[in-house]
Amino acid sequence: MKNRETQDNKTVPIVVPFTDEQSRMLINLEQRYQVWMAAEQTLQAMPYNLARKQVKGHSYLYEIRNRKGDAKSLGPWSEEHEAKFEEYHDTKRTAKDRRDKSRDMLAETCRLYRALKLPLLSSGAGKILREADRRQLLGSHLIVVGTNAIPVYSIEASGFIQDVPDETEDFDLAWASTVPEEDTQSVWHMLKAVDSTYTVNTEKTFQARNATAYEVELLAAPSRIDTIYRTDKPKPVALPEQEWLLNGDFVNHVVVCRDGSPARIVAPDPRWFALQKLWMSDQKKRNALKRPKDLKQAMALLDATYLAMPQYPLNDRFGESLPDELKESFQKWSKNRPELDKPDW
Repeated sequence: MKNRETQDNKTVPIVVPFTDEQSRMLINLEQRYQVWMAAEQTLQAMPYNLARKQVKGHSYLYEIRNRKGDAKSLGPWSEEHEAKFEEYHDTKRTAKDRRDKSRDMLAETCRLYRALKLPLLSSGAGKILREADRRQLLGSHLIVVGTNAIPVYSIEASGFIQDVPDETEDFDLAWASTVPEEDTQSVWHMLKAVDSTYTVNTEKTFQARNATAYEVELLAAPSRIDTIYRTDKPKPVALPEQEWLLNGDFVNHVVVCRDGSPARIVAPDPRWFALQKLWMSDQKKRNALKRPKDLKQAMALLDATYLAMPQYPLNDRFGESLPDELKESFQKWSKNRPELDKPDW
């Protein structure tokens, strides 16, 4: 890959390719996570428990809803309910066995991942992403739109993206569902399952904070905001620039967190993510302390996308297809775009 010149006149590569061992580790991580998460999703989708109960001398099938023992009757015991009862417990037993066996192998893979110094995600973000994945919300309902998305772009580039800020002490998610949610607080229930201390910031109702002051912000494009259930929390902010992040193809990879746990990230197309960041760096309404980081992050990611992610072309045709607001940002980068490597054969 080509180099970038730093402020102290040193040159550093824009992307440092992963070694063969690191690349193999990423493949193993993806495969093992999929097996483990499939079992977790099966268990998550099942009722908490099914039980046979005697009431006044008669047997009934009950659905147990939680650890407190809250339950509802599914009706008198019958052959049909007996078959349902047995199928439920067989399925649950099989899923638990598959989850437990795959978890040990996955944990070992995560330890090796960290030893190989591959890109890491913050542990706070990882907890939320795992729970969102268990509930099958990632990609369909929620995507990562903040700085915590950077590790997934490194994996997509098959290398370390140099000189790019890659972690913050908060977590930005965007609502992406096209199907209206009905009678379910999917985001709020997910956050409370992660940490019961999450509360909505009354001054910023799009933000939730837990007892350790970890912040989660929920954003939305105007075209999607009406699909979130009216009582769900936190209440997303509708921002026109969020529409851009729904374009192109999402990036989807498994990473490891700083505490050694795995998590899946689904993030916007790197071109649209970077161009939105570049546009934000020129906006006076943007926090002045964040604008230099936006600029640095955007230029580094655009360079990396151009050099190492040919599946996301940054050519003139793409530039011409952009909305007017982003064409200036694209031209700003294009004037200093890096040179592609020439084959040595």
